[in-house]
Amino acid sequence: GFHLSGTVTEPATATEPEMTYKVAISFDRCKITSVTCGCGNKDIFYCAHVVALSLYRIRKPDQVKLRLPISETLFQMNRDQLQKFVQYLITAHHTEVLPTAQKLADEILSSNSEINQVHGAPDPTAGASIDDENCWHLDEEQVREQVKLFLSQGGYYGSGKQLNSMFAKVREMLRMRDSNGARMLTLITEQFMADPRLSLWRQQGTGITEKCRQLWDELGALWVCVVLNPHCKLEEKSCWLRQLRKWGEMDVCPLEDGNYGNELPNITNALTQSSGHSQDSLARPRRTVFTRAIEGCDLHWQDSHLQRIISSDFYVSPSYQREGESLLFNSQGQPLWLEHVPTACARVDALRSHGYPREALRLTVAIINTLRLQQQRQLEIYKHQKKELLQRGATTITNLEGWVGHPLNPIGCLFLTLTEACRLEEENCLEISDAGDSKPPVYQHVPVVTSSQDSGESYLSLALEVALMGMGQQRVMPEGLYAQDKVCRNEEQIIARLQDLELDPVLVQTLRKQCILLLEGGPFSGLGEVIHRESVPMHTFAKYLFSALLPHDADLAYKLALRAMRLPVLETTAPSGDVTHPHHLVSVVPSRYPRWFTLGHLESQQCELASTMLTAAKGDMLRLRTVLEAIQKNIHSSSLIFKLAQDAFKIATPADSNSDTTLLNVALELGLQVMRMTLSTLNWRRREMVRWLVTCATEVGVRALVSILQSWYSLFTPTEATSIVAATVMSHNTILRLSLDYPQREELASCARTLALQCAMKDPQNCALSALTLCEKDHIAFETAYQIVIDAASTGMTYTQLFTIARYMEHRGYPLRAFKLASLAMTHLNLAYNQDTHPAINDVLWACALSHSLGKNELAAIIPLVVKSVHCATVLSDILRRCTMTAPGLAGIPGRRNSGKLMSTDKAPLRQLLDATISAYINTTHSRLTHISPRHYGEFIEFLSKARETFLLAQDGHIQFAQFIDNLKQIYKGKKKLMLLVRERFG
Repeated sequence: GFHLSGTVTEPATATEPEMTYKVAISFDRCKITSVTCGCGNKDIFYCAHVVALSLYRIRKPDQVKLRLPISETLFQMNRDQLQKFVQYLITAHHTEVLPTAQKLADEILSSNSEINQVHGAPDPTAGASIDDENCWHLDEEQVREQVKLFLSQGGYYGSGKQLNSMFAKVREMLRMRDSNGARMLTLITEQFMADPRLSLWRQQGTGITEKCRQLWDELGALWVCVVLNPHCKLEEKSCWLRQLRKWGEMDVCPLEDGNYGNELPNITNALTQSSGHSQDSLARPRRTVFTRAIEGCDLHWQDSHLQRIISSDFYVSPSYQREGESLLFNSQGQPLWLEHVPTACARVDALRSHGYPREALRLTVAIINTLRLQQQRQLEIYKHQKKELLQRGATTITNLEGWVGHPLNPIGCLFLTLTEACRLEEENCLEISDAGDSKPPVYQHVPVVTSSQDSGESYLSLALEVALMGMGQQRVMPEGLYAQDKVCRNEEQIIARLQDLELDPVLVQTLRKQCILLLEGGPFSGLGEVIHRESVPMHTFAKYLFSALLPHDADLAYKLALRAMRLPVLETTAPSGDVTHPHHLVSVVPSRYPRWFTLGHLESQQCELASTMLTAAKGDMLRLRTVLEAIQKNIHSSSLIFKLAQDAFKIATPADSNSDTTLLNVALELGLQVMRMTLSTLNWRRREMVRWLVTCATEVGVRALVSILQSWYSLFTPTEATSIVAATVMSHNTILRLSLDYPQREELASCARTLALQCAMKDPQNCALSALTLCEKDHIAFETAYQIVIDAASTGMTYTQLFTIARYMEHRGYPLRAFKLASLAMTHLNLAYNQDTHPAINDVLWACALSHSLGKNELAAIIPLVVKSVHCATVLSDILRRCTMTAPGLAGIPGRRNSGKLMSTDKAPLRQLLDATISAYINTTHSRLTHISPRHYGEFIEFLSKARETFLLAQDGHIQFAQFIDNLKQIYKGKKKLMLLVRERFG
């Protein structure tokens, strides 16, 4: 049959009543070509009712009555029967059918109508003719709508996942050889090209967002797959080519390298030493995400050698050819395929995707045999040039195009093809939960099918080998943030897949063999003895290799990881000193530094590799030494070395067992290196680093502490050395932690005092107080520290520092020394008339109180200094009031007699203070009146009241004050309202 119709009943649920739907399905040559259902479902997938009817027809064919096409049945009726049939039909559906029936009747009765020009009539139940196109039903409008909706959500609400599942659907259609695959991809692409964000991103010159970028990549890769379909018709291919060219020529079409290309100046091209691999960006043709698919349209499958490779497992060269050099076979007679590697891999992907897995495997084996031969030949060439290259210390790069991070993902494609052939399909393997926590795949060895009996190779060992070859390929870092980021991402994806492989003896052998080849390799290997300066670093890859090899061949594992530690791009140009933020280096040396946008990430990977080796080498002094040397030679960022030091410390001091001294010493040595690197540069983590170093040295032991105290000047600033290092070393906690005996405690204390005095000499402002504190228990050292303070007081110290030390001296029971320092502090101070909230006021009041308590002489000495330095009336009157409240000399200095009498303001030294205070009030009043506003009048009157209290302390104070008020009224008579208030209060 060609037309299936039926009614589907959906049973009632708790919320919905029972529903019945009419469903009609057309099919042709085993494909459903159109569907309609009363539920009105809008989706790219069939509704449940269509599926139910189809399954019913498949499972119970005998329950579905098979009828002739309706045209055959009508043919058997006579005139009366036909009339009856039509009238009954119209009656049954008169509301829907009557207008159509009337129109058709009119047309049939009109002799020149269109309907009468054609013989016969259509029959929906009769099926298509043999020449008609037949393809699965695809609701194109729905595809457009869904893609548009997902794109408009910009990667949120799981829309990226939805689009990826649509791409997966396209791949599934291709695999089933459903011609709608390409059609659906076309519809998706049209919506992608119509995304309004594209023109916005282009105008702003910003790159496309990361999530969106990956979707575009997949789109480009799918088109390569489509055009490489080995069995597509020429006209299909030319139609796709027209479309791809049209899209590629549009301004908004994203570029392959992820930038909006040439509008952005490419800094790497301007580099003087840039190794010829980047021609001028303007001269380069514009490459869009569709360029590879457009190029793929030129490829064909007609090559007879290629046809033989993919059609037989047993294709070998005739025996007589094997002696000479052949480009088609290796010396064992196995076929080679010498196409550009990513292109050859794209063919494999196309075969896999279009449902030709055996053919894909055969081509993969030929490609791997070719790669092996190339590796072998390059190794031989390198052996001849080795001496010269080692002398030069650099190498050119044989691979201009890296395979890892390549738009066509060649290595990933070969790896997948090979591992898919080895997967153990578990029962119920389809039941993967939505959370995506699918179990890792389980693989088994499947022997490679070849003519040579038992080659001993399996597709699984080939998968490992090709992944290692590809990852170990020496390649130049590509240009642009996106391409560089993609290198890292692709590398991580391949490693994640490699980690799914259980390394059995066969795979370990493959691993060792390939690692040895990579270490011996010349320019083709990123792990060779010499590499190009802009070669992509191997840290992430080496970390995987190290962990995988360690249980089986530790020497090889270390040799490889140590070799990979280098980062030559930083060697020749890193400016001396600390580079705490390596990614800002671009601006430091723009002319000689290529633009490595992912440098921060690469350096952290280098650090991870080092950390992995340190952890593994715990307890092995020799190995730790070599790892330490590699770190010191290759890592240039202080913050990363600090991280390594912390890692080593953590591993060396487990909570549940004894410390490992070998690793602790490594941690300390790295910590000391960080101290030296960051000593002269600003680093926001410096305090944390210094504290950590002391903790680490304490853990190592007393000798380490003595050593850092003695060589403090090469590690710390004087402030750090006194306030953090020595203070922590001398703390009660440290002494307890180390459980020191008396001689050891004395040795540490002596070192700390020596350090304190050296620091106080070097930086008295910041270290004097710490030095005094550290020397408290040693009389000679304490006196020396005090003398350093006195010598520095007149020149290098501020009043705040001197007051602080003076108070400390008083607290320690040296009041006369405190007085001396306070007097020195006063000479540095200057308080203006309006600074009545100055932070030094408390210090001044304290200094005067100290002098007063010492006696008349000290007070007499400090008052002239106060009068000279302080011009603020309220502060002076406060001092005056305090000095008149009690008798001086109450501190009771031994050997002094005190009269115990209150001091008079008429006699020196208070007379001088009183005069200065009155004078300050007069000056302040005039200053305030020059720019006073009415809202401050009340406050001003209160101020005058305070002034009167001070005036009245003088013998003729009331006369002086009256004169002062008269004077004000005369000078400021213009301020009528204010003068009225003055009269009201003061007469």
